[in-house]
Amino acid sequence: MKQDIRIKGRFFRGAAAMMLAAVAAGALAQTVPDQTVPETGGLDIPSNLQLFGKLDPNVRKPTAIVNDTVLTGTDLDQRMALAMALNNVTKLSPEDRDRLRMQILRQLIDETLQIQEAKSAEITVTAPEIDQAYARFSQQFGKTPTQMTAFLRQVGSSERSMRRQIEGELAWNRYLRKRVEPFINVGDEEVNAIRARLEAAKGTEEYNLKEIFLSANEATQQQVFANARQIIAEIQKGQQPFEYFARSFSEASTRAVNGDLGWVRAAQLPPELQSAAQSMQVGQVAGPIPIPGGFSILYLTDKRQVLTADPRDSRLSLKQLTIKFPAGTTQAQATARAADFAKATQAIRGCGDVERVATSLKAEVVDNDQVTIRQLPAPLQEILLKMQIGQATPPFGSPEQGVRSLVLCDREEPRSGNLPTSDQIQNQVEQQRVNLRANQKMRDLRRDAVIEYR
Repeated sequence: MKQDIRIKGRFFRGAAAMMLAAVAAGALAQTVPDQTVPETGGLDIPSNLQLFGKLDPNVRKPTAIVNDTVLTGTDLDQRMALAMALNNVTKLSPEDRDRLRMQILRQLIDETLQIQEAKSAEITVTAPEIDQAYARFSQQFGKTPTQMTAFLRQVGSSERSMRRQIEGELAWNRYLRKRVEPFINVGDEEVNAIRARLEAAKGTEEYNLKEIFLSANEATQQQVFANARQIIAEIQKGQQPFEYFARSFSEASTRAVNGDLGWVRAAQLPPELQSAAQSMQVGQVAGPIPIPGGFSILYLTDKRQVLTADPRDSRLSLKQLTIKFPAGTTQAQATARAADFAKATQAIRGCGDVERVATSLKAEVVDNDQVTIRQLPAPLQEILLKMQIGQATPPFGSPEQGVRSLVLCDREEPRSGNLPTSDQIQNQVEQQRVNLRANQKMRDLRRDAVIEYR
């Protein structure tokens, strides 16, 4: 459970933005008063940039040689197909497809660097180990390895591409355990200080946020603001999850983790974001919010009070009734049957009555006694928090996926919040530092790599 997180500041790289603006305008030279552009990390870059050449932003180079390891166009195409299939993405605009290709190429390059670094540390991943991981991966999708292989071919990917990704993850994790984790040390004094801060924060509200950060300066502010509005509109359509847009568009360091800021308190956020976080409801998107260097888009996935029992942590015993509509059902027929379903479920008097009602409706019944209110969609959370044992929710769903209702059979109230143990705090801090060292190592590998694009 993340409790102590610091938000890193962001800065705008003015020189890079000026270069892109000049290229987009097709200019070879610009003349403005000569001065050194600030915030360039000590680089002496004048504002009156004169570009002796032109970069065509429409040129995309799909293949690369990474320290003598060849990445082909086929590798890139198959990994793109894999990513789209696993995220249920069937169609992309040309701009989104181009953006995804560049993102996947960067991931393939990082994966190659990780495998190479692991081998230099005498770490190898055997074929039987990859077989076992591939079987576990297939099982997650309810398939055998043979069925998964056929599915990957069907969507335009391959078993080879998936096994390569598995090899990269296993190799990098073992490298971190061998070369990073042994050198991480968290002392008792630091753990005790964290426990004291948590105790002092007991009862204050925390927010589980995701973010998208878009950099802007005076020249690009209006365009970036319009872009942010467009991203929010696409998110609200619900065709792609927020995480997809964070991976594709965000310029913050959290892009690598789908925009996840983790659990934070308002005081830990920049002042511009504090009021937005405090006024948001779970599942809501806020923005574009002007902040130094650009704009931020926030998405609130959850909220809670520190070390305080939350009713949404109640464990529920539920029965779900589902009716399906056969192919060719008209909207009028679906509406009429849904109305009958609603009337019958609202008349249920306890879970002992569910089977009788299900039989009369020809509905399917599924039991679940291990779900918490927090795991359910936000609209259902609000309904279940107010329900009594034996009551049913209003029907929900769609003609395509079926209409459902949940009947509340039992509720186990959450225990009072307790301080995490010293071991839990130590493990969390150690993991945070391992991740930080891993990111630093990846930056070093990218900096020292010899990469030739073809």
